[in-house]
Amino acid sequence: MDRALLLARRGAEAGEVPVGALVIGRGGEILAETHNSPACLSDPTAHAEILALRAAGRALGNYRLGGCTLVVTLEPCPMCAAALVHARLDGLVFGAADEAAGAVVSRAEYLNMPANRKIWHMGGVRARDCAVVLRDFFARKRAGG
Repeated sequence: MDRALLLARRGAEAGEVPVGALVIGRGGEILAETHNSPACLSDPTAHAEILALRAAGRALGNYRLGGCTLVVTLEPCPMCAAALVHARLDGLVFGAADEAAGAVVSRAEYLNMPANRKIWHMGGVRARDCAVVLRDFFARKRAGG
């Protein structure tokens, strides 16, 4: 999660909502790492999770990411939760819950739906640190910074 927080801070420096994500392979190696980039890329789907899944797929030469785990600083939204299922990830570790749009435990439990492939998940990892990065970013935005 330390690495994901660093990526989130890099995203904030680029003017993006600070969410960082990385995909870890079967052997514990980092296959991909990124931060939110919808504004920079003019792409509404350029969430950190989606970009990390794309990069991991390229690294493995396969869209199926079985045996891999996504680590992300914020609970995934519905779009990202669906992508995790389609990528066939084994696991998800996230930091802060997203009470507004979280699709893992907060607003919906997409990963636990009967029709979906099961992905183990664990939230709340360094949740306070992840939330502070987001809170500080939006406070600066509101203050005109």
